Amino acid sequence: MASLVGDVMHLKIGATEKWPTDVAFFQPYQVEQVTLPDYSNCLAVRTFLSMSGLKFDLQLKTNAEEMSPSGRVPFLKMGAFLVAEFDPIVANVNMRGLSISAHLDETERSEMTAYITMVHTVLYNAELYLSWIDKDIFASTTRPRYGSVHPWPLSWILPWKRQMEVKSRLNACGWIDKTKENVLDEIKACLQALSDRLAKNTYFFGEKPTELDALVFGHLYNLITVRLPDSKLTGCIQNYRNLVDLCTRIEGKFYRDIQEN
Repeated sequence: MASLVGDVMHLKIGATEKWPTDVAFFQPYQVEQVTLPDYSNCLAVRTFLSMSGLKFDLQLKTNAEEMSPSGRVPFLKMGAFLVAEFDPIVANVNMRGLSISAHLDETERSEMTAYITMVHTVLYNAELYLSWIDKDIFASTTRPRYGSVHPWPLSWILPWKRQMEVKSRLNACGWIDKTKENVLDEIKACLQALSDRLAKNTYFFGEKPTELDALVFGHLYNLITVRLPDSKLTGCIQNYRNLVDLCTRIEGKFYRDIQEN
């Protein structure tokens, strides 16, 4: 409880002013190092900040994960304060009176929160599973990337250590015993729910983007463009035309400098 209270106080103290002019955005190297789930999170936060019109200085660091107060990326340095991961960063921005979803009513806000939870639960866990549990992807992509910035034997030891941590997390949430087909089915169900909610709208809640649009873009754009041994996942996403169009729309409006993995 003390840790939770400390985190909340840290967040509130760091949000007592409007957006600082010296915000630094930390993430691992994009092409050589970052893993699939980490890049989805980084891209989601970058997109959210771009949608909010908030400026930041992108800092690529080989040890970004170790620098992060939560051990996860991305994180922001805002003066003397550090804020890590999508939800706390969104909360920090909202506490400054800079929310991009202020136009939503209470019902819509509750619905948005439910969809965000679904994306975190399904797409993030699916990316963890595919990256760290699927043997082909782990051997060909995840282990080389995660270990690329470390000398041997750390280049082998650290990916193994991280894999054990991911297995523990997935075991705790009931994902460790799923097959790859089970995971793809979970992704399809999530995509169907998102597609139904988006329908023919510009964004999930009308003509203005919200944090849900940023989060979905981060995951789907990454999953569409990432180079994996099996193209089945990319083909699955391509079946949801309105979601693909959403990604194209967001990319075109908010930036063109994304490098594919």
